[in-house]
Amino acid sequence: MSDVLSDLYTDESTDPSVFLTVTPEEAGERADVILSAKLGVTRSAAQKLITDGAAVLSDGSLLRKNARLSEGDGISVRLPEVVPPNAEPEEIPLDVVYEDEDVIVVNKPQGMVVHPAPGHATGTLVSALLFRCGDSLSGINGVLRPGIIHRIDKDTSGLICAAKNDQAHVALSEQLKDHSMRRTYRAVTVGGLPQDAGTVDSPIERSRTDRKKMATVPRGEGRDAVTHYSVITRFPGFTYAEMKLETGRTHQIRVHMASIGHPILGDHVYGGGSTQFEKHHPSLFGGQCLHAAELEFTHPATGERMRFEAPLPDNFQRILSLLSDGS
Repeated sequence: MSDVLSDLYTDESTDPSVFLTVTPEEAGERADVILSAKLGVTRSAAQKLITDGAAVLSDGSLLRKNARLSEGDGISVRLPEVVPPNAEPEEIPLDVVYEDEDVIVVNKPQGMVVHPAPGHATGTLVSALLFRCGDSLSGINGVLRPGIIHRIDKDTSGLICAAKNDQAHVALSEQLKDHSMRRTYRAVTVGGLPQDAGTVDSPIERSRTDRKKMATVPRGEGRDAVTHYSVITRFPGFTYAEMKLETGRTHQIRVHMASIGHPILGDHVYGGGSTQFEKHHPSLFGGQCLHAAELEFTHPATGERMRFEAPLPDNFQRILSLLSDGS
């Protein structure tokens, strides 16, 4: 697979298919030209996808590279199987909040990828855990994601737990599934949230027009996703809020907040980037203003209910201070 094609896979998914729709501006163009532009690959890479039979029109017919497409034509593209890199131990400092023989809780910094993926082979949380914990991490998720129970986005900071044996992994995964593992985030949204407390209950699936993104879809489609929010402080043009996950879909908080017109500040993927505030204070932004602040679960061995907190990163605290001052 080419490096460009591999970039179409995020660190959170290896879904091998993508659905594209021809826009009015693209109507009349050759199929290989359209595929090249939409996938962000070279024209020769797009042609290879077509000649390999990986691109199919919505009527089921194979796409031809020199076919002229019409507005509204749908194309389903099966991307080449991605082969992720192996996870290797690396000596990377970790902010360990708690650790025993069953579980480890880490405060992940913004910018760190959780596990290896195309384009992110090194510097991951998994590599750091392998160096610290050796062979003690659970093996249920295989060599690529040892010990990993849940994930947070690369540019989101905060708490994440990992299992150090298979029994702990099973128990923690069940808590994630039945929602007894509770995860609370802090975020700054663009604009004023419509209520002091509310819920966004909208299914989510991968975007049909940009597979690096997720999107809300009508009821009956996608996977159920529920986010509860409550306002902490309102600032002119922004809101500091607490977010609680009832489900844990890819990019869930970011997609849900964007869907109600209030994307996360600094989130260039979902519309919260390039605000005047960010332009005035660029050094404070390395991604979205979103932090996994609290994590609560029942210890898989002792049965003790445990709750952990991670303070806001320095840049997040500075952003709140500037917003409070009206800077």
